Amino acid sequence: MNLTISGHHLEVTPALRSYVTGKLDRITRHFDQVVDVKVLLTVENIKEKEKRQRAECNIHVKGSDLFAESAHEDLYAAVDELVDKLDRQVVRHKNRITDHHHSAPKRMM
Repeated sequence: MNLTISGHHLEVTPALRSYVTGKLDRITRHFDQVVDVKVLLTVENIKEKEKRQRAECNIHVKGSDLFAESAHEDLYAAVDELVDKLDRQVVRHKNRITDHHHSAPKRMM
């Protein structure tokens, strides 16, 4: 899995990087065919304090691309919401590609 974490108007500290990678382990635990993950952390220059911190993520998995974004006052809370959204998308994608049809058992005569 290729992981890219970048910041926009923000320096990505080692503590922040380890927090994001720790949270993204949950996604790879549910679905192991993740090819590429790109995370963008942003601090927007808005007058209001509400929802200035944004986290976006593009995930390339076998079969499709998934995208989610989250905004919050705290960057760590934004990352938590982002991972929750991505986790739901990955589990739904995994259920779609899994064959749920079982063949009928053959009768013994």
